Amino acid sequence: MAAYRPHAVIREDRADGSILLRSANSLGPVAAKTADWLRRWAELTPDAVFLAERSGGGWRAVTYVEALQAVRALAAALLERGMGAQTPILMLSGNGVDHGLLALAAQYVGVPTVPLAEPYSLIPAARPQLEHCARLIPPAMVFAADGARFAAGLAVFGDVERVVSRNAPSGATLLADLLRATGAVEEAAAQVGPDTVAKYLMTSGSTSSPKAVITTQRMMCANQAQIAGALPFLEQHPPRIVDWLPWNHVFGGSHNFNMMLAHGGALYIDGGKPVPALIGETIENNRMVGGTIAFNVPVGFAMLRDAMRADAALRERYFRDLDMLFYAGASLPQDVWDDLEEMAQEVRGEVPLFTSSWGLTETAPACLLQHEPTRRSGVIGVPLGGVEVKLIPEDEGRCEIRVRGPNVMPGYFRDPERTAAAFDDEGFFVTGDAVRFVDPDDPDRGLHFDGRISEDFKLTSGTWVRAATLRLELLTELGALAQDLVICGEGRDEIGLMIVPGPAVAGHAPAEVDGALMSDGLAQALRARLAGRAGLGSSLRVARVMVLPEPPDIGEGEITAKGNLNFRRILTRRSALLERLYAGGAGVVKIDTR
Repeated sequence: MAAYRPHAVIREDRADGSILLRSANSLGPVAAKTADWLRRWAELTPDAVFLAERSGGGWRAVTYVEALQAVRALAAALLERGMGAQTPILMLSGNGVDHGLLALAAQYVGVPTVPLAEPYSLIPAARPQLEHCARLIPPAMVFAADGARFAAGLAVFGDVERVVSRNAPSGATLLADLLRATGAVEEAAAQVGPDTVAKYLMTSGSTSSPKAVITTQRMMCANQAQIAGALPFLEQHPPRIVDWLPWNHVFGGSHNFNMMLAHGGALYIDGGKPVPALIGETIENNRMVGGTIAFNVPVGFAMLRDAMRADAALRERYFRDLDMLFYAGASLPQDVWDDLEEMAQEVRGEVPLFTSSWGLTETAPACLLQHEPTRRSGVIGVPLGGVEVKLIPEDEGRCEIRVRGPNVMPGYFRDPERTAAAFDDEGFFVTGDAVRFVDPDDPDRGLHFDGRISEDFKLTSGTWVRAATLRLELLTELGALAQDLVICGEGRDEIGLMIVPGPAVAGHAPAEVDGALMSDGLAQALRARLAGRAGLGSSLRVARVMVLPEPPDIGEGEITAKGNLNFRRILTRRSALLERLYAGGAGVVKIDTR
């Protein structure tokens, strides 16, 4: 197993009832800026691959020395245009070599970038989100890899310079032209320091319009030092990943991207995704390149598990060099966890470090990390070096979690009111998340994620429903019948579900009945999956179910840029269906709760 640092947590119980946690391991040396990493590896391992993306049957790979040369040329082109801290670049397209090089060039000379979710440009109904971002952070340049594919999004920006890698629309600039710039950049680069803004990351907008998180060089560099202090194997050999996680999100764009850059690693950009239409590309990419770290969300690991069951060569390639499996987002179903461990044991004779962490866009992101082995999904670990955690006890061992440290944002861009509201009187960031101790008597065992406090609600009986935790349990029980679900019941007598249908629903030949998908076979399958909850308390048992015929609509705000469901928006937009769920009748499945 890869080298890890054992947990060592210092706990302080305060007179006001709050609990402070911090790591006994101090924070090691922190780079001043991302350019330090790039220059270091261009000197030490100039010919090592840094970024790669698919090109035909192979890969377009860029080495560290090639990346540094391109970054300096692009930075010169930005300076020629008079760009600086007040002239951001909006990035409309997702992960790609050119995107990565332009972002690093901007960071090299202190020009902020704003990576946006691709649907903002590609889906007409989501265009208001793009326009909101453009008003909040007026750009001096807009980039898209493919000018034809992103033509509608580029057209929003009128006279702003539009830069594309290919298929340039009229009046646009080709990135290749910027790469010809030869001006001096080191004087401007020397002015970039820890407090320089590297990028503005947009929050998901699940409860309001997206906010712009100010992300500094210090935040990103400190976070990589914190992670490396917990995972010393990162320093022992350069990591390698095959990764699809989007760069407009902090996990893919800051955590994973910078981990490769900080340690001289290689990032092979996976153009696939864990959806039926694109998982084949992910499988092919993992056949071609074996990673030393595998980052994914639970559904992605489940799809790869299914593919590897029937493909010994893929299994061998995937696990042979693997130091760590890392899941993000919702807890990983235990059956997927167990199957992946069994496959790893078969291929390499041992199990890689299988882990997760916790953090937010506002924290760059990692604050907690489970850096000791565990066999339990949902454990998010202990504070990283330099992070202070404040726990505010609620009830039954549940605590609100707040954090303070060098990786925490200074605030939201042009939003002083929400910035002030985001911090308590001691300067801790108020996250809105809940946790509980794995073992209240041993803080070294870590913390378990216990949902978003804002998602909890009460039944008419006054009983609290911990919606986030219950949702994860139900998704596991429903399996392929549910792609996702919305838990209902606030202000009502019992819990109901609105289910976004999974692939297994089609096998029951449902038809639309009064605005819901239903058939006798589907009703029987749902009752069978939920039967085990009969007799449980009212906060845990499901009394009624409806399967949605219309998928959540990103243009209507029912899906956030991160791909998560916006529960309140769904319930508001589909209020008539919610009323029918509780009124009963055709299309609603009643579940025996006795």
